[in-house]
Amino acid sequence: MNRLQIYRALYKHDKLKNRRSPIFEQNMVAKIFVGIGTATTILYLVFIAIILALAANSSSWLEGYELMFAVLPFVLVADFLFRFIAQQTPMQLVHPYMLLPMPKSVCIESFVIFSILSWGNLTWLALFLPYAIMSVLFQTGVLCTLSFLIALQLFIILNSLWYMLCRTLIIHKILWWVLPLAVYATVFLPWIINDFGYFSEFYGRFGEWFTHGNVLAFMALLAAIALLFFVNLKVQGYYIYKEVTGQGGKKMKSVTTFNFLNRFGETGEYLKLEVKSIMRNKNVRNTFIMGTVLTCMLSLLIAYTDMYSDSFSTKFWLVYVFVLYGAMTLIRVMSYEGNYIDGLMVHKENILVLLRAKYYFYIFLLALPLLLMLPTVFMGKYSLLNLVSMAAFSAGPVFCLLMQMAVYNKQAVPLNTKMVSRGSVETNWIQVVFELAAMFVPVVIISILMIVFSDTVAYIILLVIGLVFVVFHEYWLRHIYKRFMKRRYVNMDSFRACR
Repeated sequence: MNRLQIYRALYKHDKLKNRRSPIFEQNMVAKIFVGIGTATTILYLVFIAIILALAANSSSWLEGYELMFAVLPFVLVADFLFRFIAQQTPMQLVHPYMLLPMPKSVCIESFVIFSILSWGNLTWLALFLPYAIMSVLFQTGVLCTLSFLIALQLFIILNSLWYMLCRTLIIHKILWWVLPLAVYATVFLPWIINDFGYFSEFYGRFGEWFTHGNVLAFMALLAAIALLFFVNLKVQGYYIYKEVTGQGGKKMKSVTTFNFLNRFGETGEYLKLEVKSIMRNKNVRNTFIMGTVLTCMLSLLIAYTDMYSDSFSTKFWLVYVFVLYGAMTLIRVMSYEGNYIDGLMVHKENILVLLRAKYYFYIFLLALPLLLMLPTVFMGKYSLLNLVSMAAFSAGPVFCLLMQMAVYNKQAVPLNTKMVSRGSVETNWIQVVFELAAMFVPVVIISILMIVFSDTVAYIILLVIGLVFVVFHEYWLRHIYKRFMKRRYVNMDSFRACR
């Protein structure tokens, strides 16, 4: 096969991979909700484009194309973060082809190209195109408008390649988060050292160059895209070779016993399993560390800045601080255990004890955001009732909702290998729906309660609801266990297929 034939074959396989997935059927309903969410996002971007266009048309100090380029850094940061939800790195797709008689470099190269040419990279046109029609077309003409749109789309492609590189590095070492943070901090440096007006004028100049077809500007942008393209090929090729050959493995030098958990009997043994899984397995550990870091950062931002002081933000971010751990890790309940599910099914009610231990462990973790948010009580942003109520509501209905995924998760997520394993690819859209419900439904409930009752009464109701769920957790955990056991053979077959 020549290079073009390999591209065509891999493209066809990539399109068929979801239909071949063992969880294809269970994703159909969730994909409908994701489709609705995507359509809503596009409408939202069009709405933002109209607002920005009206602002640009009434502005006397920035041209239409200059304003969009002043907004572009914010768009790139949002695009980078959203890609963590939806975009896979090419190395996550290579595993089935590693033993085939084809050039591995061509295989990696093809998936990088597919990522660049994916329809997802056109999403931001819902923002750029309406804006260009309303604020650029009649000011500069058709050719300049096309140049403007092409430049913006090239920046999105550049950001896509940048995401691939950063995600590849972060998967292997979580400290690589410093790299994108440093780069985006540098992008916003003109605002930091001066003010937003200077920031807008600074990036507005780039808008003038690209809109009026400056050849050197486009050459520099294309050179940056080409550089990131080849860097991605080298970096991802290096890491996939490292994982396939098993390099970089660590020997365990000591064994931690956690004898103080022995008093809890069988539940204590599964608590040990949960803690040791975080300590010993790279993927579990990275997710836990990321959840801890994000919880700490968000708590400190809320406590010591005025960024989230309006009515909606105070409700939403208080919910998010407490839900974050569960939304990142508890949502994957049974996915990591799918790697050794046969051992867990040996004794009766092992799964029930496992679920109980996980629930206790994540209730204990709620102490971290509770302690970090205590300064907000002394500053007057929240009351102690607000924090305790939200912690109880998270431990109750929210964790109950997230643990329902024990029934629906049928894809084993690797404990250590990440880049080349099929199980590392997040294809279960039901998880997305449950995560969104866990984050937004509590905000809706709080808002409705505050309309009907006073703030104090609303939070007391949340506290009571949360405590009822916590007190009667054995009942709903057993209900989840019974539903899991009814589907155990289907789930076990799917776990085995994904390993």
